[in-house]
Order: sequence, then C-alpha cells, then structure tokens
Amino acid sequence: MDGSGFETSNAPVNDTGALSFDLNIVIATFRRRFRLFAAVAVVVFAAVVLFTLQQTPRYTATAQVMLDVRQEQVTDMSAVLSGLPADSSVVDTEVEVLKSRSLAGRVVKDLKLEEDPYFNPYLAQAKGAKAWFSSLKKAAAPTTATPTDPIELQRRRERIVDNVLGGLKVRRAGLTYLISIDYTHTDPRRAAELANAFANLYLTEQLEAKFDATKKANEWLDTRVAELRDQVQQADAAVQQYKIANNLLSAEGATLTEQEISGLNQQLALSRAAQAETDARLNIARQQLARGSTGEDVGESLNSPVVQQLRKQRAEKSAQVADLSGRYGDRHPDLLKAKRELADIDSQIQAEIRRIISNLEAQAQVARQRTGSVASSVSASKGTLAGNNRASIGLSELERKAQSVKTLYESLLARFKQTTASDGIEQADARVVSPAKIPTGPSYPKPSLNLALGLVLALGAGVAAIVLAEILMAGLFTEDEVERRLGLPYLGAVPTLGTTVDDAKILKGMTPADYLLAKPLSSFAESLRKLRASILFSKVGEPVKVIAVTSSLPGEGKTTTTFSLARTLATSGAKVVVVDCDLRQSAISQFLKEPASIGLLEVLNGVATLDQAVITDESGAHILPLAKSAYTPRDVLGSSAMHKLLQDLRDRYEIVLLDTAPLLAIADTRILAPHADAVVMLVRWKKTPVKAVQSALALLQGTRAFIAGVALTQMDLKAQSRYGYGDSYYYYANYRKYYAD
Repeated sequence: MDGSGFETSNAPVNDTGALSFDLNIVIATFRRRFRLFAAVAVVVFAAVVLFTLQQTPRYTATAQVMLDVRQEQVTDMSAVLSGLPADSSVVDTEVEVLKSRSLAGRVVKDLKLEEDPYFNPYLAQAKGAKAWFSSLKKAAAPTTATPTDPIELQRRRERIVDNVLGGLKVRRAGLTYLISIDYTHTDPRRAAELANAFANLYLTEQLEAKFDATKKANEWLDTRVAELRDQVQQADAAVQQYKIANNLLSAEGATLTEQEISGLNQQLALSRAAQAETDARLNIARQQLARGSTGEDVGESLNSPVVQQLRKQRAEKSAQVADLSGRYGDRHPDLLKAKRELADIDSQIQAEIRRIISNLEAQAQVARQRTGSVASSVSASKGTLAGNNRASIGLSELERKAQSVKTLYESLLARFKQTTASDGIEQADARVVSPAKIPTGPSYPKPSLNLALGLVLALGAGVAAIVLAEILMAGLFTEDEVERRLGLPYLGAVPTLGTTVDDAKILKGMTPADYLLAKPLSSFAESLRKLRASILFSKVGEPVKVIAVTSSLPGEGKTTTTFSLARTLATSGAKVVVVDCDLRQSAISQFLKEPASIGLLEVLNGVATLDQAVITDESGAHILPLAKSAYTPRDVLGSSAMHKLLQDLRDRYEIVLLDTAPLLAIADTRILAPHADAVVMLVRWKKTPVKAVQSALALLQGTRAFIAGVALTQMDLKAQSRYGYGDSYYYYANYRKYYAD
C-alpha cells in the first residue's frame, strides 16, 4: 500500500531518479506530430513568402562622415568653441546627434518634406477630402485641410519628423571615427538625397554652432570692452582726484612733499654748517679778545681791507712819529700832530675791529635763525608727509582697482581683436568622406535572405508547435507516460478494432466481442490476453478472482473491454462471470441478444435467484445483467446482500468481472472497489485528460482498494506502431506475422 491510501502493485523504478534524454523518444514524437509540424511549417513559410512578395522594394543609400581630429590652424589663436576631442564617447554622442529630432526637422524644412505624401500622410488625406468636398457641389465656404490649432500643427510636424527618422540608421564603423548614415526609401534618388542631406546639415550645424558662438562672443566682448573702458577712465579719474585732494601730486617718481623735504634737508645741512662756521669765527674772536688781544690778530680783521688800509696808514704814521720823535722833542707840534693822527688811526682800527666782531655776532645770529627756520620747515613737511603716507593707503587701493580693471580691459580687448580676426574662418569638426550614391539595387526585401529566414522560422515554428502540442496534450500515449505521470503499473492496451486490420471491409460490421470469437489468433485477441495476464499476475503470491473494471469518465470503452475480457477468459477455459454494476447505464445489455427481465437488482432483493438471473454467452462466459426496474435503488452495492452475492460468486466462478460506473460520475464504484481483489483503471488512449485520471484515483484514497494498474483503450495500433516509442506496440511490425488478422 502506498502513501495515497490504496494498494498498488510493484511498479518499475528508474534508478537515476530523473528523466533521461532519449533521442528515439524525440524522433518518435516528431514522427507522431509530423502532420502538425508540416502544417505549421508550410503555413509560416507561405506567410513569409507572401509577405516578401507583397513588400515594396526599398533602397538604402549610405553617406560616410568622419570626425576630423586633425584641425587646420589658420591663425595662432584659440577658437571660441573648441573642436571635438578624440574620445570614443564623443563619437557615440555625435551618432546620437545625427539621429536627433532637431536635425531631422532641419532636413524636413530644407527638402520641403512636408509637401511629400510619402512622409506627410495628412497631405494625401487632404487631397482625398478636397475631392470629396468638391463632388458635393455645395455653396458652403471651402474647407481647408490645414488645421489652425497650434497643438495639432505641432503634432503633425512631429509625425512627419517621426516618418523621416523611420528610414534613418546611423552607426559607427567599429572603433574608428567614421560614422555611416544609411537612409532607406522606396525611391533610390530620394534615399541618396536624404542621406546626403543629413550629412551636410550635420556639418552645417557644427559650423553654425561655431559661428553663433563666435558672434555671441564678439557681441559680449564688444559690450564688455566698452564697459571696462568707462570703468578704466573712472578709476584713473578717481586716482587723480584722490591725489589732488590729499596732496599726493608727484613728479619723477616722488611726491612734491618728498621732493620738498629733500631740498629742505639739504638747506638745513648747509645752514647748520654755515652756523657752525660763524659761531666758530665769533667764538675764536671772543677768545682772542678775552686774552687781551687788541683784535688785530682776529682772523676777520686780518682779511678786512679797511683794517689793512688803516694798518698801512698807522705804519706810515708810526714811522713818521718815530722820525719826528728823533728830530724833535716830545712837545713838537708836528710830533704831537703825528701822535694824534696815529692815535686816531688806532681808534679807527679798534672801531673797525668792533664792527667786525659785531658783524660776526650778527652773522651768527642770522645763521641760527636760518637754521631754525629751515628746521621748522622740515618738521612741517614731515608732518605733511606723514599725512600723505596715511592717505597713500587709500591711493594704493584705488590704484590696484584701477590696475585690475585696466588688466581685464586689456585682456578682453586683445581677445576681442582675436575673435574678430577669426570670424569667418571656423571649420567643422567633421567632413564627408563618402557622399551617398544612388543605389542600384534594393536593400529590402532580400528574397534569398527572407526565404532562408522563413525556412528557419518555419522549422522553428513547427518544432514549437510540436513542443506546445506535447505540453498541452492531456492524454496518455505510451507505457512510459502511464508509469511516469500516474505512478501506476502499465497493464496493457486494447487497440481499436479497425486499426488492427489492413482492410476494414473484412470486419463487416462485427463488434470487437464478435471479432474475438471469429479471430482468436488476431492481434486484437492477443491484446486482451496480455491484459488478462497482467491483471491475474498483478498481485504477487495472491489469487485475483474479483476484478473491478472502472474508468474516470464515460465513453472510455470500459464495458466493451470488460465483456471482451470475459470472452477471452471463457475461451481459454476459465469459468468467468460479468456483473453489470453500472446502475445508471446498463451497457452490458447491448451484448445480449434479448433484453433481460431479471438481473442484479432482483437477485439482491431476493425476487430471483442467481441461477435465474445469470445469462450464458455463446463464448461460455456468464453474464449477470441489470434488468429494467421500475424503482431507483439506493446504496445497493454497499449492502450486505451485495457482499453475500460477491462471496457466492467467488465460490462459483474462477474470475468475477465487475463492470462498474465511472469514478468521477458515480460514487458506487468507491463503495464496491474495496471488496474487489483488484481494480483496473481504463484510460482512453490520447483522449482522457491526465488530471481526470488523477482525480479519479484520488477518490479511491483511504478505501484500501488494490489498484492493479492502468490499461489504455481504443488505441490506434497503426499510429502507435509508427510513433509510440517506449511502448511494446512500437515494434508491432516486427512481430505482426504471429497474428492471423
């Protein structure tokens, strides 16, 4: 008994614990789904061919632009807008610039593409609307196709730009500086024209950007230079006014006060020297006089011409006095006269010496006054200079401001002259190395490429259809699938009778049960014998007598298989009875020659005996049918009478086959299943959903019923022999000669 609550026989176990890849299974699956594969592949390939034939040929023209890292330097001056650096990211940026909407808008405007119906779908609509309005012949005002709403106008322009960009492809050639501009159009000339337009307008935009930058720089520099010129003048005027206001006028690099102090210092030195000299002469003269000198030896008197003249006169008079004194006496008038004259000369000399001394004193006094005056002037000038030095701090600040403004003015003036001189000689950062030529052949569609891709797509779609069909396949196909997906033993398969013979006419309306008796050595009969053997030996070491045959859904061939299995057992010599336990639909009655008047319900109710109700088939099998009853029985199969009947059947027969109702439809089978030795689950080949089978098996959980396994019914033997790899019927062609169909 497994963990699900019901017993199962020993199923084969995969030692690896996982599904292994088997190429034969893949091949068999492909063969099984070949029709689906072929249908899907043909449809997809035909769609690709039809799509290719319906496509309008389009032509692609290519122009190549190279970012020029070697800029020509006409003048030794830097440009206002520098060139593009040789950087990979810059090249990628320029690729995006070429794909920009602004550039596409310029192309639209330059080539007047708004008048081209290929790009402007509203133009064709407007023409159609105009023709329709003119056919009405009404007196109303003419209708214009051009909207007045600015938002609508902008939307239409953007739509045209989108259409233009739709045919553009810009790509970088590897890691080079080359950019390829591809344009695809239905007209080859138009394609070349548009590719060249994008390339040329790209260069034009670069030049215009530089022209605009230079123009704006010139305008700004011109305005700024004029402003700075006024500021320089104002700064210089402020410096001069400050100098005048603070007496900071200068000449030859020094202020007037500094020059004045320098002169006064020189005068002061001279005055002090002159004062020292006069003081020295005066002091010497005074010292000589203090020592008793008559003053004749005073240096100033020695140099005095008056004193010299008086001394000369005195010498003459002294000689005359001496001469007269020698000739005459002391009282001689001439001598006295001469002495008086000599005395007079001496007094004159003394008077002159006194005058000289007085003059020296006056000179000394003047020298002292002059020195004092010059010294006071120097002190006053130094005070003025100190004030000037304090005022020079503000002057230095004004001069620095004036110098900074002047430096900026001179710098901008020089730059203005440079930009003015370079105006008109700007160069683009790229150049067209290969203009677009008119293409000679269409670039799209390419029939050979499309057919190759269509073939690949068709094969892929076919394979995908097979995979999807296998994934969505709800039914069971082979023995491996039964054991893998249900976890139950595979008991065998009962093929559809028509697929076991080459010519269906030989059946002549025979039923499968009749065919068993007519062809006991046929493959159909052998499939039932295999099923009989699998069921009887499903319970190792224990006999299997009561077998409940059931299914998950109606229409899975349960009754036909049960009755055919009964005939197979009967023809092999076994004593077998078939009990019709499907109380809702008595399908066993179809195999009876005459409707039964007494059946299972009558036996259970005690109305008739088992011998009276059992019908013997021509094969020797016994049948306990269901007679038509006027009442609906309730829980008959779970009654003690049913249990007693099953025990009685065990005693009388070797094999008891219970044809039960579908598990998902009726609950009777779940009641009856625990009383059977084995339960056989029939599943219709490829039709019964696995989920339905799993749900039916889940209903048996907890009933302690023994599930012998699963058998497939209504199998297409021919299809299984071709595609059912993993199933014994896959090799049917190898052993078919053993059968006599």
